[in-house]
Amino acid sequence: MRPMSRTAMNCMACRALRYYEEQDLLHATRNRGGQRQYTADAVERVGLIRRLCSAGLPSRIVREVLSFADADGTSPEPVGLLTAERDRLDRQMTDLRDARDRLHACITEAHRDGGPERPSGDGRPRDGRN
Repeated sequence: MRPMSRTAMNCMACRALRYYEEQDLLHATRNRGGQRQYTADAVERVGLIRRLCSAGLPSRIVREVLSFADADGTSPEPVGLLTAERDRLDRQMTDLRDARDRLHACITEAHRDGGPERPSGDGRPRDGRN
């Protein structure tokens, strides 16, 4: 895999910043030439946005967390929002594990009932047939 060029990385960063603006997570002003200008604390804000988004939070929740941080940063509500999202992910993980276990049971049962042979690593049946 080739390393990404600086131009490609800048392009990705620009798209991310535009997306954050579209989602009302980040705000910029424009200079006379139409270029976006960000405040000095925007770098820290973008870091927080990226951490929250990489944790799988939807923009709606990120926006709420940021609004509390913008207000005074001492409110317990962001912790409650983040805890609720963590609990939601825990429930999803439990549901996915249960679904995987049920699928595994179906596969095991199919093999026991004389279902198709499991393929070997090269795609051929394990009994040597072509």
